[in-house]
Amino acid sequence: MKILFADALPDSYVDLLRQAGDECIVSPELDADDIPDVIKGVDVLVVRSTKVTAATIDRSDNLGLIVRAGAGTNTIDCNAAAGSGIYVCNVPGTNSVAVAELTLGLLLALDRHIPAAANDLRNGIWNKKGYSKADGLMGKTFGIIGVGEIGLAVAERVRSFGMAVIAERKAGRRPDIEARIRSVGIRLVDDLDAILAESDIVSIHVPGGERTVNLVDADFLGKMKPNSILLNTSRGEVVDEQALLDAIESKGIRAGLDVFRDEPGSSVGEFASRLAAHPMVVGTHHIGASTQQAQDATSAGAIDVIEAYRAGDPTNCVNVVRTRVGTSTITIRHFDRVGVLAAALAVLRKADINVQTMENKVFEGSNAAMAIIDVSGEVTSEVTTQLAALDNVIQIQIQTRDRDQ
Repeated sequence: MKILFADALPDSYVDLLRQAGDECIVSPELDADDIPDVIKGVDVLVVRSTKVTAATIDRSDNLGLIVRAGAGTNTIDCNAAAGSGIYVCNVPGTNSVAVAELTLGLLLALDRHIPAAANDLRNGIWNKKGYSKADGLMGKTFGIIGVGEIGLAVAERVRSFGMAVIAERKAGRRPDIEARIRSVGIRLVDDLDAILAESDIVSIHVPGGERTVNLVDADFLGKMKPNSILLNTSRGEVVDEQALLDAIESKGIRAGLDVFRDEPGSSVGEFASRLAAHPMVVGTHHIGASTQQAQDATSAGAIDVIEAYRAGDPTNCVNVVRTRVGTSTITIRHFDRVGVLAAALAVLRKADINVQTMENKVFEGSNAAMAIIDVSGEVTSEVTTQLAALDNVIQIQIQTRDRDQ
């Protein structure tokens, strides 16, 4: 395969693909406007922070996989990729610990005035009296908004500081997340308002996207306790920066921020921000995931995603339907013989029934198999009879779904 890395991965991981016979092009200098000009012939595109636009999708000819070497995929036009049948896969969870560690670092820096104290020492100023005024963390209530892998990693570390951790109760959480919540000792409350009313510290760990833009607005900040702490290591657009500046002045809120709106597009550059410069803010340079441990884990995960795609079993895909689709599911138990499924598809085509997803599982011994086919169209009794009459078909089952679902 021809693989384009529009952001750098360590050479040792890229070399694993080269050893497998892949042509690997490492071009971290490319930006969103450059990629469309070099995408032809590329089978796999790997990015970290570089944007992948609809123009890149439109100009591609062989592209089948876009790998986000990280968790969030908001920098990729996933809808355009889905429309062209291109997988978008991410590498979730590999940087959770790194972001959690920085979150706690920002909190400690705020509580113990570490940046200002260190700066005074560098300038020959000794002020033990001033810097002894710290609240301490033990016994405080720490509210987490976004109980994914990062939020849970934060909770595990917060509990070791003797703080109580709360989060919002939500229906439909995955069982593994519910189990982690219970094991960590997070107390669930009814809604966001309850978190804001109870918490001495509020930490944001939500994905980017339209649903979370300006989540932290004037109303949100107005419900926080006076002199409380806001931590954000998720996305800059989650916070209304002017509203936060106002809350800092009116309520004494302090903030630990790793992300900002209008960050520079490159890793080095000028950055003017009233919020970052405020003395009640401790800021870092969007480095939450930037530890060597996290980078190694993410790089290894990206290689695993590529290998899974090569094997025909893509993992961590964010732009494929995860539920049953279509109007019916046809299950065909059959002997594993040449032409069985081709004959079944011919019956469906003649009946103007569209196949939307199909999977065929072979039983041990390779004598029998089961095909599961999601279709759109009316599967009549006549169609069912024709399928059942095909050579080497053992059994046909039809499950029809409610069209309103």
